[in-house]
Amino acid sequence: MNLENYLLYFILPVLTLSTILVFIRFLKGPSIADRVISFDLLVIIGLGTIAVVSILADQPTFLDIAMIVALIGFLSTVAFSYYLEKRQRND
Repeated sequence: MNLENYLLYFILPVLTLSTILVFIRFLKGPSIADRVISFDLLVIIGLGTIAVVSILADQPTFLDIAMIVALIGFLSTVAFSYYLEKRQRND
């Protein structure tokens, strides 16, 4: 089994299943903190998907896009955390 078959038949289905499960948690999350964590996990799963597609398509420029998505995901998590902290102080 070569790398392409491993990525196509094992890694991508696992990423797809994990995306579905995390999205369900994102929709049903009992608190906003759970939704922020699941959003961050969705971003990480998206990064993994971009990396797999980059390997399969032999396009290393996709990894630049992954770096930008990672930065945006990190900044959004920090912004949500800041918002939650401010909200708790006001209560």
